[in-house]
Amino acid sequence: MLKEIIISIQSYFEAHRFIKKHKLWKWILLPGLFYALFFIYGFSFFWSSSNEAIEWILVESHAKNWLEKMEDSWLSFFFIIGQIFLRLLLLIFYLSLFKFLFFILGSPLIAYLSEKTESIIKNEKFEINKDQFISDIVRGSKIAIRNFFWQTIYFLTFFMLSLIPFVGWPTPIFFLLIDCYYIGFSMLDYNHARKNIDVNRSIFLIGQHRGLAIGNGIVFYLFHALPLVGWVFAPSYAVIAATISLNNKKHPVITS
Repeated sequence: MLKEIIISIQSYFEAHRFIKKHKLWKWILLPGLFYALFFIYGFSFFWSSSNEAIEWILVESHAKNWLEKMEDSWLSFFFIIGQIFLRLLLLIFYLSLFKFLFFILGSPLIAYLSEKTESIIKNEKFEINKDQFISDIVRGSKIAIRNFFWQTIYFLTFFMLSLIPFVGWPTPIFFLLIDCYYIGFSMLDYNHARKNIDVNRSIFLIGQHRGLAIGNGIVFYLFHALPLVGWVFAPSYAVIAATISLNNKKHPVITS
């Protein structure tokens, strides 16, 4: 799996060279600006609402009243640490919701860019097959909904664990890795759709090569550390890198 994570990360560097060589910048900026604006609006909403959500949890669980009665500085310290990790978990879950909404709304652009990338790699004439293109959009939306459903199950599990001192503190890390996997999953599946690989087979294949999905998702997240620029580049670089990783001649990966 480690080898596949490295291949997936290296594919982002190859994607950058690929974009420069084939002058794909307009197809980077179009979905990227949409994603960045969507991200800015959504993140501001999360930041204003997360405090209210955490406060509601503390009041409804009576944890706040219990802590005030105990008047223990060490308990207060651990309580604050727990709130920090709970906020991180909520942030990652919000980002999951936000990304999959984008994957649904932006599926036409993602499908187009994935198909265009593969046609260039294979040196084939790029012609849009209308029926295939629509099918890719529908499938991409269904995959996004399916993945978000499973992430919600994982979130609820980790959320319950996060309320347990010490035990719950690592939950944001585990949930982040799961989120990275499902991001890469969405990007890789567009390639399987073009090869007429059914969804169940695609789920199996990506599960067998989960390092490619996790690596793709990790770099996707790292892009968000670069304000605005990273937000614009993240989605397009991710889908191009995913396509390149599945067509890697130096390190071929069997996916069919």
